[in-house]
Amino acid sequence: MANSKALAELSVKSRLVTMTAYRTFAEAGALMSYGPNYFDSYKAAAPYVDKILRGDHPADLPIDQSSKFEFVVNLKTAKALGVDVPASVLGFASEVIE
Repeated sequence: MANSKALAELSVKSRLVTMTAYRTFAEAGALMSYGPNYFDSYKAAAPYVDKILRGDHPADLPIDQSSKFEFVVNLKTAKALGVDVPASVLGFASEVIE
């Protein structure tokens, strides 16, 4: 994560199309990202920590899976790479960076 900008710049310089699971990479310059909303996942972890600190056994707690996924497309990067992103793909995007 600390090198997301450098990795995105290197991928554009090398003309590599990149897709990651972390929106920060798309914000830094990767072409696309698709993955869970990590901020929401971190917030959802707090009740688990609370239960464990109160004495619940971790193995007895239910598994919670993220229900919110984000698809981010960076059109600046697409233009730099000469990639045409179809409107049908943009229609699915949670966010489009222009």
